[in-house]
Amino acid sequence: MVISRSSRETYRLGIEISKILKIKDIVSIYGELGTGKTRIIQGICRGLGVKERVTSPSFALINEYSGKLKVYHFDFFRVNSLSEAMELGCIDYFYDDGICLIEWPEKIEKLLPEKRINVIIQYHKERKNWRRIEIIRNP
Repeated sequence: MVISRSSRETYRLGIEISKILKIKDIVSIYGELGTGKTRIIQGICRGLGVKERVTSPSFALINEYSGKLKVYHFDFFRVNSLSEAMELGCIDYFYDDGICLIEWPEKIEKLLPEKRINVIIQYHKERKNWRRIEIIRNP
């Protein structure tokens, strides 16, 4: 578990996470609105050599980036059903030769492979701008 004291630290943690990622990794990022899911993804993308501006794909649902590896950034906040997610072809992306970064994975939990990295971001109970970040690698 890590305590991030700022958006900048969350970004830097993303860069550190990028160093352990390899082709076909799936990173599910859990957290309430405003906890820093997109910020940590921006750091991961920077660490993977993405030069483009990384934004949350809230309306497009998926953004694709190129760096050292292909990066697929999903935002399932507006997805209302598993079938809607399946229509996007997300399962194909999960097994492609890239890295998948997923915001709001709880919306599609049943579609996710068991083998993945879960990042859980929570508001710190005592400090408004701090975050508790836990990184868990499933099998």
